[in-house]
Amino acid sequence: MKKIEVLGTGCPKCQKLYAAAELAAKSSGVEFALEKVTDIEKIVAAGVMATPALSVDGRILSMGRIPSPEEIIRWIKE
Repeated sequence: MKKIEVLGTGCPKCQKLYAAAELAAKSSGVEFALEKVTDIEKIVAAGVMATPALSVDGRILSMGRIPSPEEIIRWIKE
């Protein structure tokens, strides 16, 4: 099971990234758990310098932008 996290404070970009991640995860055919991380201390502890950020299995793969669903699918399948 893939653990996917969207790290951000809940801003409109964070919401768009969450929606893109959810769409990508559902389209990937991979079992997943999707979580929003809004606690600033946890975001900083993860090494995130710009939000929104996307993490798959504990690896930060995107910061400060909204990757395409295709890009997210590729990361989920890795």
